[in-house]
Amino acid sequence: MVTPEYCRAMAAYNTTMNRRFYAAAAGLGAAARERERGAFFGSLHGTLCHLVWGDLQWMSRFDGGPAPAAKLADSAGMIRDFGTLRATREALDARIEAWAAAMDEVLLAGSLTWHSGAAGREVTRPMALLVVHFFNHQTHHRGQAHALLTAEGARTGDTDLFLVLP
Repeated sequence: MVTPEYCRAMAAYNTTMNRRFYAAAAGLGAAARERERGAFFGSLHGTLCHLVWGDLQWMSRFDGGPAPAAKLADSAGMIRDFGTLRATREALDARIEAWAAAMDEVLLAGSLTWHSGAAGREVTRPMALLVVHFFNHQTHHRGQAHALLTAEGARTGDTDLFLVLP
């Protein structure tokens, strides 16, 4: 069962892992971060950028805040400067943690309706399912970023949820 505690734990995990990944990425040069590596979003930078895009998109649905200006097809290049991308990530993680802190059982038991650009239509799904999708999307693409980081010799520490959270 998806609970408010699950949301808070996953938000904390997201923040911790993003801090580690961005610290590891900062230790690489811009050329290594931006080199086309054949990943789904091309480069490490593109993958990190898409993660920000996806989180902005879902948070706009969850908390009514601003959505990303870029379309999905442009998500990998939405923010070109690594420092700006990192600052955007940090602010977004704080936003996600605040949203998770305010989560309650009533909200999780409801549904959400939005226009899905990917599906090209209005969609309604249970909020609990969407929350799981949100955090799963982060983990999925962070796994890709992890592979790109480790291929460059960077280290992020443990990524297992039970080892990261207290």
